[in-house]
Amino acid sequence: MTATGNAPANAQAITPVLVRLKLSLLRNGLRQSAGRRAAYIVSVTVTLLIAALQLLGLIALRGSEHAATVCVLLTGVLTLGWAVMPLFFPSGDETLDPTRLVMLPLRPRPLVRALLVASLVGIGPLFTLCLATGATIALAHGAAAAATGVLATALTLLVCVALARAVAAANIRLLTSRKGRDLAVLSGLVIAVGAQAVNFGAQKLGSSGLSTLDPAAAVVRWIPPASALGAVDSVSEGAYATGAAQLALAAAALVALLALWQRSLTRLMTTPDGSTLAAAEPDKGTSRAFDALGGLLPAGRTGTVMERSLRYVWRDPKTKAAWVTSLAIGLIVPVFNALQGTGSVYFACFAAGMLGILMYNQFGQDTSAFWMVAMTISSTRDAYVEVRGRALALLVITLPYATLVTVLTTAMLGEWPALPEALGLSFALLGAMLATGAWSSARFPYSIPQEGYKNVAPGQAGLAWLSIFGGMVAAALLCAPVLALTIWLHASAAASWTWLLLPIGTAYGWAVTDAGLRLAAPRLARRLPEILTAVSKG
Repeated sequence: MTATGNAPANAQAITPVLVRLKLSLLRNGLRQSAGRRAAYIVSVTVTLLIAALQLLGLIALRGSEHAATVCVLLTGVLTLGWAVMPLFFPSGDETLDPTRLVMLPLRPRPLVRALLVASLVGIGPLFTLCLATGATIALAHGAAAAATGVLATALTLLVCVALARAVAAANIRLLTSRKGRDLAVLSGLVIAVGAQAVNFGAQKLGSSGLSTLDPAAAVVRWIPPASALGAVDSVSEGAYATGAAQLALAAAALVALLALWQRSLTRLMTTPDGSTLAAAEPDKGTSRAFDALGGLLPAGRTGTVMERSLRYVWRDPKTKAAWVTSLAIGLIVPVFNALQGTGSVYFACFAAGMLGILMYNQFGQDTSAFWMVAMTISSTRDAYVEVRGRALALLVITLPYATLVTVLTTAMLGEWPALPEALGLSFALLGAMLATGAWSSARFPYSIPQEGYKNVAPGQAGLAWLSIFGGMVAAALLCAPVLALTIWLHASAAASWTWLLLPIGTAYGWAVTDAGLRLAAPRLARRLPEILTAVSKG
């Protein structure tokens, strides 16, 4: 990729080199470990299987009155995935980072064309090609529609790839900085919301049919690149002018994305990197907030441990990602079920359960920095105060959040008499999970890798399963007395006394938590070297 004389390399010379570079990066990545090769092979196999089934399914829609609706909306959802993928997974593809090429004597325009061709190598483009091909076969009726379908398939694929590259190039300075990687924590929220939205939509479709999607499809068919497939349907119906306009929209979108991509590359190649300057400056607002919080926390080691834990929640990307995901799912599950009319006030316990899981593997989030904590623990009393401080830090957020979710769910269902017992059960469950989480953290610690998207270090998956799922089973057993009391009060026609479950559940949860902390403390004090070794493997 060098220039001849003073003339920069042209696109024809760059393109095969970048394609070979993409293949070399893929091949060298697979050579790193057998586990990585196995994961890649499995992912390719699953993706190809889904793509094949999707292709067959779309072909089977040929002739259906809702074929256009399904094809257009699927293309729209896939395009959205291409747009957000570089934001949530900036390190998923090394070739998404154009800053690796800024020192080479390359012009932006030929570089864009060459990178666009190289970007067509991969699983994602193949999956997109299968979807576009299946949609074209489903929608094309007649020679004119078939010819339009060929153009539509190519435009759909190119627009999706160009969209991902343009988004990556426009945000790469932020995404490759340490502070910018915090954006990836939103992936948990998007996945949680998306899963519940899909579930909600599937239930609506099951009761109302595909016709409910027709209004949405009427809008999406004019949004590129779905407009290209909308053009195939329009031409099939004889609306040639409409089809030409929809094709023109997709082509214009491709030109605009390529221009935006080229502009971003020009800026990257001609301006210095100042993305980390703001991140290097101290965040005075956050510092003042934590200083104010420190004045409200207990004095001594308990307050210090609580403040340290809360700072982890705010600053550590992996800890923040876990909290964002738990907070989102804990709210979405009861609320979405209430919206669908199939919910129960007891679903609000899901919030306490999701946040209680965060108590497990408390020392793994410290990684190798746990040695500084271990240096301050010289007795069972020190260990007890350490785990108590971590539990109290979690309660600072969990108690008001679980209460809020329970009240909101009760209000949506209109079952106000059940609010005290729902809160009592939530607090009892939270206490049981804090107790088992503290003991499990000392008994089954494992490392959380700081880089990448893995939450368990290689070779420690068994420990993670024992820690989380074993602890959850134990927590369920610990909640059995409160649950049995709830069932007995309803079965014995003593429902007017269910309000007692709030103070009973609260007291029981606190007692179980304290017992669990006291059981975990001596084990933590004895096993400090083993825990340090386990959490430092990542």
